[in-house]
Amino acid sequence: MVTDISSEMVTAVLPLYLVLGLGLSPLQFGFFDGLFNGATALVRLLGGRLADRGGGRHRTVAGAGYLLSALSRLGLLLAGGADGGIAAAMAADRLGKGVRTAPRDAMITLSAPPEALGRAFGVHRAMDTTGALLGPLVAFLVLWATADAYDAVFVVSFATGLLGVVVLRLFVPADPGAPTTLAKPTRAPKPVPAAKPVPAARTVATAQPVPAAQPDRAPKPARTAPRVLADPAFRRVVVAAALLGAATIGDSFLYLLLQRGLDLPAALFPLLPLGSAACYLLLAVPAGRLADRSGRRIPFLLGHGALLAAYLTLLAPAGPAVAVLVLVLLGVFYAATDGVLMALAAPALPARGRASGLAVLQTGQALARLVGAAGFGAAWTWWGPRPALAAAALALAAALTAAWRILPGRKAR
Repeated sequence: MVTDISSEMVTAVLPLYLVLGLGLSPLQFGFFDGLFNGATALVRLLGGRLADRGGGRHRTVAGAGYLLSALSRLGLLLAGGADGGIAAAMAADRLGKGVRTAPRDAMITLSAPPEALGRAFGVHRAMDTTGALLGPLVAFLVLWATADAYDAVFVVSFATGLLGVVVLRLFVPADPGAPTTLAKPTRAPKPVPAAKPVPAARTVATAQPVPAAQPDRAPKPARTAPRVLADPAFRRVVVAAALLGAATIGDSFLYLLLQRGLDLPAALFPLLPLGSAACYLLLAVPAGRLADRSGRRIPFLLGHGALLAAYLTLLAPAGPAVAVLVLVLLGVFYAATDGVLMALAAPALPARGRASGLAVLQTGQALARLVGAAGFGAAWTWWGPRPALAAAALALAAALTAAWRILPGRKAR
């Protein structure tokens, strides 16, 4: 929650800062937004691998990611208006998120029973969304108090991010999936009395050699990406998530479309994410409980159906009712997909390779969203916003149809 306050402060003002403040074109912003979400690809794999090695170092690896994201706020502060500096700072923030996401989600799956994974992720996402609600509000108050000083937002975000690292270190248990927490320790065997001496002639015929006690075997290393993808059920989840991610244009574009349609003042732009975050907060836990009871495939697909409805709603004439409906549908989308996807994939992964497997899934989704954001930015630049949005809606409808057939059903799980 604390870390999301820090990150959402920046996310809320970044589109306005780049497009209106620095004058970037939609194509340039699409590239930066894709970089913001896709630069985590290989680092997610590295973070998962490091967390699974040596019996589990989930909290240590996750803490390094949280710290890197906090330091990236200083990068934005020092970059000024230089494109290279902004890109480096945004990449550092996403690299930090890539390092921490898989270990954090693995800790959740290792700390909750399998039948309650949806609810567990719902609780986490509700805390996360509380930060998403407070972050834009803090950014709005800082901009209002400092007469649109974006540097002040970056400074406050940096301080809040450091507080999140402290909270993680002090209150989060270390390595909940370590072998010592998964099995009860065995009692030491009672000493065996010494056997009576046996004549040499009989020893060859009847005496059985007593095997020496074998030392505990070292834990198996985490599965690599090819081995994880060999599981058919998990492979289907990865393919479906990548297809749907490639047809997702990104929240920042939706907020920019709403801001242009409603002609909102720049100071009010950071308040737009509050509507979707409030809906997400209310629905995250109920959506997780529903997924646990009815199967996680259907809520995941229905959530993308809500995103498709948001795209179609944006094609209607702009107005307050359209804006409210789009924000509500966006909140429904995240409540039904974000944590539910992790809960859908986790049962197909071994406990020791959980972080590595989730990193593979998150990497595929991040790379797909990079393609989607860059493609939509290019379409907006060449065709205009409405034709680009119509093309995105068609692409999402096609991806949703394919995912319906790809994802394993309840019997397959």
